[in-house]
Amino acid sequence: MDFAWLLDFSKGMIKPLLALVVVLMAVILSYTQKLGLEGEMVFSIFRAFVQLSVIGFVLQFIFTQENVIWIVAAYLFMVCVAGYTAGQRAKHVPRGKYVAGASILAGTAVTMFLLVVLNVFPFTPRYIIPVAGMMVGNAMTVTGVTMKRLRDDIKGQTNLVETALALGATPRQATLTQVKRALVIALSPVLDNAKTVGLISLPGAMTGLIMGGASPLEAIQLQIVVMNMLVGASTVSSIMSTYLCWPLFFTKAYQLQTKVFSTD
Repeated sequence: MDFAWLLDFSKGMIKPLLALVVVLMAVILSYTQKLGLEGEMVFSIFRAFVQLSVIGFVLQFIFTQENVIWIVAAYLFMVCVAGYTAGQRAKHVPRGKYVAGASILAGTAVTMFLLVVLNVFPFTPRYIIPVAGMMVGNAMTVTGVTMKRLRDDIKGQTNLVETALALGATPRQATLTQVKRALVIALSPVLDNAKTVGLISLPGAMTGLIMGGASPLEAIQLQIVVMNMLVGASTVSSIMSTYLCWPLFFTKAYQLQTKVFSTD
């Protein structure tokens, strides 16, 4: 059996291991300042090391396959993890994990479909999986914030919403202000990042290409595509989550679900 790949991997891990020096510095500072974060820092880095190593081997396997099933399976796995994580943030939203998962799936699938149809990216594992990962991660954050903020705003303005419902408004009309506020707050970081990209820091995709030897102009072109897809996927996912939340917040008689807003 050829173990040359294992030797190459071991040699490649020398620099990441040397970079642990900065983590040691953080641990020492945490100890001297009595922050009590030393154990969590060590555990976090160890977990990141294991997770990245495993996913590296998994991606290496998938990249050598020509079967579309592996691409879809990897994408759905990312969506499931993202939906669970976003649902945890919006824990007071009924079936929040499913709402988040469906919203993230809708936003990222539509965006990725358009990119493939327009031939921006070829439908191969080497392109689709990293692109999907960036979109899913961004959509996860935005969707979780949208759902949590929408529920909290409705809870804080229950009287206004109930008054609007009593006057004949539909749930959508009664919560339009809260929905807009939740979407603006959730999407603002994405838009701010797009406004300042390249001015404050170089994004990960662009940095990776430049460090890999690509031309800065080529890196910029890819980064523009990345920013476009992140804005698109995040917007679709966040708006979709509000539509899916409405039936869970109201009864069929257009009344607020008391149990949803009775807990903090």
